[in-house]
Amino acid sequence: MFDIEFFDKSKLLMPVSSAAPSSAATAHISVSRQARSVPGSALRGTCRLPGDKSLSQRALICAALAIGESRLENMLDSADVRATADALSLLGAGIARDKTSWRVRGCGVGGFGAPGQTLHLGNAGTGVRLLMGALASSPHAVRLSGDASLSRRPMARVLAPLSAMGVMAHARAGEHLPLRLIPPPRLSPVRFTLPVPSAQVKSALIFAALGAGGESEICEPVPSRDHTERMLPLFGGVCRRTAWRRGWRLSIPGDQSLRAARVRMAGDPSAAAFLMVAASICRGAEIRLKDCMLNPHRLGFVRALTRMGGALTRLKTRRVGGEEVADFHVRAAPLRGIRAPARDAPAMIDEIPILAVAAAFARGHTRFAGLSELRVKESDRLAAIHDGLSANGVPVRRGEDWLEIQGADTVPGGGFVRARRDHRIAMAFLVLGMAAEQPVRVDSADMIATSYPNFFADMRALGAQLDG
Repeated sequence: MFDIEFFDKSKLLMPVSSAAPSSAATAHISVSRQARSVPGSALRGTCRLPGDKSLSQRALICAALAIGESRLENMLDSADVRATADALSLLGAGIARDKTSWRVRGCGVGGFGAPGQTLHLGNAGTGVRLLMGALASSPHAVRLSGDASLSRRPMARVLAPLSAMGVMAHARAGEHLPLRLIPPPRLSPVRFTLPVPSAQVKSALIFAALGAGGESEICEPVPSRDHTERMLPLFGGVCRRTAWRRGWRLSIPGDQSLRAARVRMAGDPSAAAFLMVAASICRGAEIRLKDCMLNPHRLGFVRALTRMGGALTRLKTRRVGGEEVADFHVRAAPLRGIRAPARDAPAMIDEIPILAVAAAFARGHTRFAGLSELRVKESDRLAAIHDGLSANGVPVRRGEDWLEIQGADTVPGGGFVRARRDHRIAMAFLVLGMAAEQPVRVDSADMIATSYPNFFADMRALGAQLDG
């Protein structure tokens, strides 16, 4: 049993933002503004993957929309997840945590209170977009903001379909944060076809549809990650899925009521990607990764790395919290260049930075297509990857939505990489430095805490030499 008591939002025993940090959350605190990786060590050992960030964000919102007290296990204790939790606390959800789990006392669909202040989401792009949908049936207007990076990211994709449901928004020019969201007296159902694959937009609409006055329909011609559809039934929600063209049609009844649940988060495959590539390119490396999620919409990088010649062996498949998971055995292997067509991009878009590093060590030519989405992430990742590889002596070309890399057995390294305050860019080039001929520096690494707080600790435990 847990010795945790819940109070109203003004008397939370352990609000997430002020609670004493756990060991998982403190790994990044000593990270200096700059960081460096040094080549030479073979990676060996076992690493248990952190809880998946996408699942952790969705579980928090589902639990806040439910009636009763939910218990969430193996949550990712990162800056992004905490920002979402803090926002939900201000809306009236009771949130507390200890070393093994988080507890959430929900408000019910449409039951959020007036926060009394702006909800600041930091760098949590998933959190702010999903929260917009969850807030659509709230009786209160809410102001949302983010840090400088998040404030540059477009919100129009979410705001357009929400406006069709009756939600009004007053946003900065170009529909950026900060913005004021004004729900209607009665939320209308929506029929919407996603113009581009986006799990964030789809999930926001699913959360909004729960409180609409009728059944909503969301069509996606190209399937995107389906974590929300898998998680919602765990909380008693209904989201029916049928085949539509080459994708799916989702039907979500309105006026739903969710119930509290106990849910464990599967291990983060995006975190696994950095470890897998590091083991693949460092001579003599051999590692085991535990509890990696196997959602097919998240394993594009595994398929790509396997095509490159990566030595990945899947072990002990099982089911955790609505998702299939497995352990992976990974060892160093000679890599070769591949062509990854645009149709493969949605399933590995977040892992393109680290796959580009793998391509730098892959003999021959690699081409990734369909990468336009990278231009509107935490940074213009397409430009950041190009510049980082060039700074480390890797021949690379890019276009509006493609990247071409000429790989080789050895990479010069020695570069100074401008990470652009982007966690995935910083981690990718620190991995490159582990196997390059010369150390690699990145200009900032503190933002790694937004998605993988234990990156430095886990890598060092496996034998990597990281300064900073």
